[in-house]
Amino acid sequence: MTRFDWPTLLRIGLHGLRLRPEAFWALTPVELQIMLGQGATAPSLTRQGLDALLKAHPDDTEGRADERE
Repeated sequence: MTRFDWPTLLRIGLHGLRLRPEAFWALTPVELQIMLGQGATAPSLTRQGLDALLKAHPDDTEGRADERE
């Protein structure tokens, strides 16, 4: 089990990053790491990757009033 140094993380989040408490607690650990400049950057999304995402998760517009003509 990973232990977090909550007092230090709170101090960094609230004072260093100037986050409101609700914004701090809504962050995931990965998001906090990114905000602190830690962790790898995500690879760029290629056209092939976008096409794969669109195929796996198509937009469902059937039945939406704003999509009807």
